[in-house]
Amino acid sequence: MKEKTEGPFSPDHYRREDEAPDPYFYSQPRLVVHIDDSAIEAIGEFFAGYLPEAGWILDLMSSWRSHMPEEFSGRRLVGLGLNGVEMAENPQLVDRVIHDLNLNPVLPFREASFDAAVVTVSVQYITKPVQLFRQVARVLRAGASFHVIYSNRMFPTKATALWKSLSDADRANLVSAYFRYAGGWEEPEIRDISPRPGFYTDPVLVVSARKKDGG
Repeated sequence: MKEKTEGPFSPDHYRREDEAPDPYFYSQPRLVVHIDDSAIEAIGEFFAGYLPEAGWILDLMSSWRSHMPEEFSGRRLVGLGLNGVEMAENPQLVDRVIHDLNLNPVLPFREASFDAAVVTVSVQYITKPVQLFRQVARVLRAGASFHVIYSNRMFPTKATALWKSLSDADRANLVSAYFRYAGGWEEPEIRDISPRPGFYTDPVLVVSARKKDGG
């Protein structure tokens, strides 16, 4: 029987070169950053301007660094990821949950638990994005935002075939489609926050949407 998925996407869109269970790949801690310093600074500035000043924030596919601004008082960051050692090294997390989103996109949190959610430079690895985006809407409070931040770096064997086939601009349209097919979101907004210091740095794009009232 043909495998089913949601939206106009086929299972082949989410094939990966390495189809081994993700916990195997991520079992080895990688205490390195995956984008350059200028890109990290741009992400921190974005978070400072667009995340609520207080409340609970969900950091999906979390690691040893969340790239939040240094001044983080009033915000409580909950990390969900695959490597407990990495998350234990993240000083901004107040709680850490080990959970494989590709195996089970159902988030282990109650409805309306969070005031914002982010996934930073990891959306390219998600194999059930529409289901996950629907789950994020479930655990956010009405009016809260989900920010999807990406660059052009990746682990190529774990990134999905669809993601690798697209340009950076088309990837923004893809993430916007995930929001639309998940339902419960206002119209997504696309922002290019790439640093422009006069020399090459990693590009940074953000696709954000706000949970609809009653969504």
